[in-house]
Amino acid sequence: MSEQVIKLSDNAAERIKEIMSKAEDKTIGVRVGVKSGGCAGMSYVMEYAKDIKPNEEIVEDKGVKVLIDPKAIMYLLGTEMDYKTEKFSSQFIFKNPNETERCGCGESFKV
Repeated sequence: MSEQVIKLSDNAAERIKEIMSKAEDKTIGVRVGVKSGGCAGMSYVMEYAKDIKPNEEIVEDKGVKVLIDPKAIMYLLGTEMDYKTEKFSSQFIFKNPNETERCGCGESFKV
């Protein structure tokens, strides 16, 4: 079996399960992609997935389904997705070995 594009930490999987339990019935998972933007050039995008699009990579890990946008696969290879709760915010964190630069706010990156 080929290596998963991304791995989920236990926290990320738990949070996705929580989000999914509140999502609409037709939602099958979470879609992760990247888009141009942010202070370092690229930023991560997450949304509910209601269907599987052509050429999407499907990662099933710890009981949740994550769909990876085909255009994002090369940027996300080897990434670990984590979920962090802090005093004033909680967010998904992407630990991406392909990043060469990350902006201070943690929202965008460059490869």
